[in-house]
Amino acid sequence: MARAPSETLTVTSDDPRDPFAALSALIGPARATVPEGPPFQGGVVGLAAYELGDRVERLGLGRMAGWPDLICGRYETLLAFDHHRREVLAIGPDAKRALAWLEPSPQASEPGPLADEIITPDPARHESAVAQIVARIAAGEIFQANLARAWTGRLTDGRRPFDLFQRLAGASAAPFAAYLRLPGLALVSNSPERFLRVTPGDGRLVAETRPIKGTVPRGATPDEDERLTAALAASEKDRAENLMIVDLMRNDLARVSTPGTVKVPALFAVERFANVSHLVSTVTATLAPGKTAVDLLGAAFPPGSITGAPKVQAMKVIAELEPPRGPFFGALFWAGFDGAFDSNVLIRTAAFAEAGGGWRFEARAGGGIVADSDPVAERLETEAKIAAVLGALNPKFRS
Repeated sequence: MARAPSETLTVTSDDPRDPFAALSALIGPARATVPEGPPFQGGVVGLAAYELGDRVERLGLGRMAGWPDLICGRYETLLAFDHHRREVLAIGPDAKRALAWLEPSPQASEPGPLADEIITPDPARHESAVAQIVARIAAGEIFQANLARAWTGRLTDGRRPFDLFQRLAGASAAPFAAYLRLPGLALVSNSPERFLRVTPGDGRLVAETRPIKGTVPRGATPDEDERLTAALAASEKDRAENLMIVDLMRNDLARVSTPGTVKVPALFAVERFANVSHLVSTVTATLAPGKTAVDLLGAAFPPGSITGAPKVQAMKVIAELEPPRGPFFGALFWAGFDGAFDSNVLIRTAAFAEAGGGWRFEARAGGGIVADSDPVAERLETEAKIAAVLGALNPKFRS
């Protein structure tokens, strides 16, 4: 938990600065941290919106109103929560004052729906777009593209974005969940997916990415759950979809890594979450001398698992079929003063904007479309993925 940054950085689409150079300057030179301390002991926390990728490839992408390409703050002081030891650590020059953030503790949201109405996107439109992508794959234009759809609505009076974060944390917490509050904006992410991690050690920086591709809903019984996950593990379609992104991420990491260090220590591992099970692979590499986590971010952004392959052409196809993504499918990240870095892929995420004294929201979910994708099955997959978020907003949407 961090608040009140000492410095901030906002890069919009018309800002002439190099966003990655500006981010590096905000982080500053590397400095030592406590070896036995938590992974993040101060540094920069921020949001890289999907269209930050337009600053790398210059595709002329549109922008979602109100959301910059990059927005982040420098935090010298923070609270770290060790859930195994049941300890709270106050770290930084203002550590004693930071402990006051815990008093009073955030009040749990009242029972009942957070949103009285949620507008569901047109199923036929998504299925038609999936069919178009399948046709373009058959024509040889791309191998895979990730296509998403959006649910929208407004929180009921008196409800806050943080209420959604609390509910998700209590009911279906994900390993890369996060909450970000910005002026007039908020982001609630219940992401199960790591984008990039960088770990310093022995004079090296070791990078890791864990792309997710391949999804089935959880079973109603243990036996059904086993059958579904076994089918996922054996699915040629899902394994091929996953492998395409693994190859893409291997190439992205190789751009800034020492030759011969890119490895795939885990391929097609099945991981279970509250509403779905996924195929998850792991790619690692050692960054080349002189390269930093920011160099890696620039080489790999946006995440390959939510673009497709080849990445640039897939992004062009997505831009034709989907509105600007803004925060969706970008990344929330922290960049430590010691060179460490971690980030998620902004899936299972709701974006909020203040309007008329309340909060409007949008939540998106998508899936990777490949040559043998079935439009109806792909549409149902998006509904399984977004079910936890919608159910937390209004229980009638809970599967």
